[in-house]
Amino acid sequence: MLDPWRLRLLSLLEGLGTVRAVAEAARLSPSTVSQQLGVLEREVGARLFERAGRRLRLTPAGAALVRHARVILDQMDAARAEAVTLDSELAGGEPAGRVRVGAFTSAVNTFVIAAVRTLRSQYSRLRVDIRELDPLDSVPALRRGECDVAVTALDGLPPDPDVTHTPLTDDAVVLVTAASSADSGPVDLADFRDHVWSAEVPGSWTHELIVRTCRRAGFEPDLGGVFASYGPLLAHVEAGLSVTLLPELAVDPRYRVRSFPLREPLIRHVTAAVRSSSAARPAVSTVVRALATAASR
Repeated sequence: MLDPWRLRLLSLLEGLGTVRAVAEAARLSPSTVSQQLGVLEREVGARLFERAGRRLRLTPAGAALVRHARVILDQMDAARAEAVTLDSELAGGEPAGRVRVGAFTSAVNTFVIAAVRTLRSQYSRLRVDIRELDPLDSVPALRRGECDVAVTALDGLPPDPDVTHTPLTDDAVVLVTAASSADSGPVDLADFRDHVWSAEVPGSWTHELIVRTCRRAGFEPDLGGVFASYGPLLAHVEAGLSVTLLPELAVDPRYRVRSFPLREPLIRHVTAAVRSSSAARPAVSTVVRALATAASR
């Protein structure tokens, strides 16, 4: 018999790569994780991973087991959810259980919390947890089983039969300046090559967006402000110390800034991603519908 808890640890290992990272994610000691992965190897009767420097790399047998593990774990979640839902039919057949949503900051602020508030008022036996995730981290977290729904905005991803995307909204990228700016209409980024720029920290989606887009316009952005969140970034722009690029959803109206469309438009497509093996769970599909409704407003 394979232990589902150990399968979850192996699934985490594929995405995180080190025993220490798995231990932190699972809130266990590294020695416990190593011990349990060793037990899983003995249960399977095959070598599941090999060391590559400080990381553990899955063998072909380990990678195959992870693919099956995700389906098995989702089926177990679906079985539990169906039992709870059938039991709740005595109370009107409402969806029940727990759904974890990972979403980027501006989506959380503009429509995710609104969707969850509506769900709470409609379904007393449905619990929805929210985790803030950068778009670059959301789909990997979904694959590892750390969330059930990932609100993401990563265009150009290769097709993946294991992940199903539901369109939520389109979000235009805009140039953001201080409110005192005299610019008007669609802007050409090349005209801002001599300005000081601000961005989120390296590795974030917006940092990559700014560097990539400015380079495409023929210049390297002079970053005079690097911030961990949108609030300080927008305050820096509001003070007239920099300009930046942000998706429209991220431009908080509490800051006195101006937004300008780009002469060469950039649109990101926001979707709700779920593992295909869990898409039919009533609780998951209910959450995705609520997100789509809230985003459309």
